[in-house]
Amino acid sequence: MVFLENIVSQVNDVLWTYVLIAVLLGLGLWFTIKTGFVQFKFLPEMFRVITDKRAVSASGKKGTSSFQAFAISAASRVGTGNMAGVAAAVATGGPGAVFWMWLIALLGAASGFVESTLAQIYKVPDKTQYHGGPAYYMEKGLNNKWLAVLFAVTITFTYGLVFNSVQSNTISLAFENEFAISKNVIAVILFIFTAVVIFGGLKSIANVSQIIVPIMATLYIGLAIYVLIANITAIPDMISIIFTNAFGIREVAGGGFGAAIMMGIKRGLFSNEAGMGSAPNAAATAEVTHPVKQGLIQALGVFFDTILICSATAFIIITAGGYEGSKADGIQITQNAFAFHIGDWASAFIAIAILLFAYSSILGNYYYGETNITYIRNSKIGLFLYRLAVLAMVAFGAIATFDFVWALADLTMAIMALINLYAIARLFKIANQALQDYRRQRKQGKDPVFYRDVLDNQDGITYWGRDQASDHE
Repeated sequence: MVFLENIVSQVNDVLWTYVLIAVLLGLGLWFTIKTGFVQFKFLPEMFRVITDKRAVSASGKKGTSSFQAFAISAASRVGTGNMAGVAAAVATGGPGAVFWMWLIALLGAASGFVESTLAQIYKVPDKTQYHGGPAYYMEKGLNNKWLAVLFAVTITFTYGLVFNSVQSNTISLAFENEFAISKNVIAVILFIFTAVVIFGGLKSIANVSQIIVPIMATLYIGLAIYVLIANITAIPDMISIIFTNAFGIREVAGGGFGAAIMMGIKRGLFSNEAGMGSAPNAAATAEVTHPVKQGLIQALGVFFDTILICSATAFIIITAGGYEGSKADGIQITQNAFAFHIGDWASAFIAIAILLFAYSSILGNYYYGETNITYIRNSKIGLFLYRLAVLAMVAFGAIATFDFVWALADLTMAIMALINLYAIARLFKIANQALQDYRRQRKQGKDPVFYRDVLDNQDGITYWGRDQASDHE
């Protein structure tokens, strides 16, 4: 195991130092400029779309509602990254890592918009629902079947197996720290409860996510706001510390500058998933009149995750102090910070909160894998074996070491992101033409409706024809 950990660590150092940071920030900036700063200018539109009656309740045809698709992707986004990941970033990269988390979210929201818009454009309907995501737009948009299969295998392994081991690992650490519950016991409990839900199918996951995500987010954010208000006089100093550590001469000279960038971007990407190719799998299932609507909703999800929830966690950890040189792992740092501010009971609250956050992430992660397993081959046996593998990795994560599961997550996340970013860069023109069509219709006061014939290149797009107008109007 030690040998494997060393190999994974060395590969991560190469990928994240020389490749991922430049690609993520570079493409995020390029998408932002080319779309006319869509993630900022269309912010009010994002809220209008997600609260639209059609977004809240599916039309009863083939898709989930836009809000359900948002909830599924949020179930995967909002999890250990917001609590354990942020703590690890601050502890390893210093407060300056928070700035780089913000930056990757602000620029990455444009990448999130592009990938989810493309997922809607290239989605494929069957008798009961829509299917889509990066594997579909790689095959149909790029006419590259082998790349699509490679991505499908990568995301299935990354989310269904590796990321789910991170989620269960965090739950295990939190409950062992607070309640002295054996990791083996947690492994068995998570195995059972995950099995009950994932054998229920997509609708079951969507319904559970719709209930869990708003409740857990509201409770956690409410408590975080209370802590921040109670320490409001410390906020200016805290913000100053974040920017000072992000660009300070001392950090550059001491090597902390690179650590802040790397940890901020690593944990920011793990948390908000912008450009990784995960959220488009949920975005493609939505029933919408225009692909851009789902692109906007998923971009909003990036802000919701990082700018709101991750920032709240980071502020509380920084104002509490004690994270430098701490022997605690991830979520335990967050527990200690809350206990410092409002008492020991808060540590128990965080343990319960992370159970809800991480469990909902396990459900969302599972769905991403299921979608891609179905894409590779629609086999009941294959799906059954995948479900067993998910359950095995959930149990494994609960008893594995913190460093190993996170290092493995960094590696598979990097590979997956590179494949998807290549594809959406190649297909960006299609997404941008859809955005221009949406802009024109909104300026005319319309609720935009999309038809594929507005695009210069319609190759591989099997839906959105005028003969299917009744399906999506």
